Amino acid sequence: MSFWDKIQEDLKKNLQEGLEIFREGGSVVTEKLEKLTGEGKKKYKVFNLNMKVQEEFAKLGGEIYDLITGKSKNPLGNRQVKSIISKINKLEGQINKLESKEVKKPKKTTAQKTGSKSTKKTVGKITVKSRAKRKTSAAATEQNKKS
Repeated sequence: MSFWDKIQEDLKKNLQEGLEIFREGGSVVTEKLEKLTGEGKKKYKVFNLNMKVQEEFAKLGGEIYDLITGKSKNPLGNRQVKSIISKINKLEGQINKLESKEVKKPKKTTAQKTGSKSTKKTVGKITVKSRAKRKTSAAATEQNKKS
């Protein structure tokens, strides 16, 4: 095999490896984007529901004010007041349901095959990559002697 053939073969091999890495990276980015999009949609829904609750509380306050100024004896017995309170309770249930839903946990990724042992640990939103240290038998015996 000539030098030129070897270089061409190495270039092809490196290009294929690069494409594989790019594809893996693209899938990771896609997963992250899907997760963030889902979280954003959920937060938007919660925000809209909170705005509706605020509107209902404003209606409730207006109704109670009108009933109190009209010398009503029991504003809580009013049909409209009960209806507004019922709507608020439903909206509150929807908000609690959305906030309590767990986001799908991402699939565990295996450490890249680099020849050394490495692990990935996700803490919150941070991924920590650590390398396992191997003790030689001499180092292990030295440590045991000190103990």
